[in-house]
Amino acid sequence: MDEESLAPDQYFAERPRARSAPRSLRFLYRGELLTFKVDAGVFAAHGLDPGTALLIENLALGRSDRVLDLGCGWGPVGAAAAKAADRGHVVLTEVNRRAARLARENLGRNGITNAEVRVGKLFEPVARETFDVIATNPPFRAGRATVLEILGGASPHLAPAGRLVLVGKGSQGIRYYQTWLEEHWDGPVSVLGRASGYRVVEARRGGTAVRSA
Repeated sequence: MDEESLAPDQYFAERPRARSAPRSLRFLYRGELLTFKVDAGVFAAHGLDPGTALLIENLALGRSDRVLDLGCGWGPVGAAAAKAADRGHVVLTEVNRRAARLARENLGRNGITNAEVRVGKLFEPVARETFDVIATNPPFRAGRATVLEILGGASPHLAPAGRLVLVGKGSQGIRYYQTWLEEHWDGPVSVLGRASGYRVVEARRGGTAVRSA
């Protein structure tokens, strides 16, 4: 997936201008083959990108967790979260209406009933709600102000012991955002995993960091 070559409005605009070119893909999660439809004009239109794959791999969830997949794209993180938190509930949010439609279809395609998709910018669709986990592969190409809006706005939407989990790579400034969290977050910050230049960063409300790298 070459997300760096996409024009900004192609995947985080409300209505992408790219001509539709749907295709199917599959990936294995916890021994189950999940099937998805993807399309042009959404993030990772050519397949599961390595950052999202690393995020899914490191997203440890309790079976009853309430999870927010912020900026869900076509829904791989939210679908995996719903499978892991099978007694909980997952809310997937997305500003891109084409991506939101795909995510909704993909939940149904995989028989997922404990998740829902809402359309809107950042935290607007969950204005007065809290979650045990917020997971995101932020829209780095939208700019630093947008990413910091996500990081700064996450804590009020987390339960007292909740966690923000995000992924990024060095060229996207993930070390800068990790440092920002360490300086501004109301709890410990740690790195859960690293691969191919990407790292998964976790910020907890209260408590003690589990791992660091």
